[in-house]
Amino acid sequence: MAVTVRRVYEDPAPGDGTRVLVDRVWPRGLTKEAAHLDEWVKDVAPSGELRSWYGHVPERFAEFRSRYLAELGDPERRAALDRLRGLMEDGPLTLLTATRDVEHSQAAVLAEVLSEPG
Repeated sequence: MAVTVRRVYEDPAPGDGTRVLVDRVWPRGLTKEAAHLDEWVKDVAPSGELRSWYGHVPERFAEFRSRYLAELGDPERRAALDRLRGLMEDGPLTLLTATRDVEHSQAAVLAEVLSEPG
């Protein structure tokens, strides 16, 4: 199934399928109605410590990705990841994040993980 990554501030697209926010904190200045979410799976987000260290500095992305993949092995995050896999069974899945640079975000890492077989 297709996994797409988009900013939560963008208007929904017809092919979005299930729209899931994957940030730990609620996006600034956005109402729940305006977000057009189907679900908020905040337990899959990186730890606050990792998020703070990364600071969305693109040069740190490779190391962030490595550390985040390790965190996804935690039982709580693994269960949240399984929830996302379950949502994929119903059709297309769109992972939403407030991050401006979606290519260097946890949502991009999640999309990669979810697109892998098994």
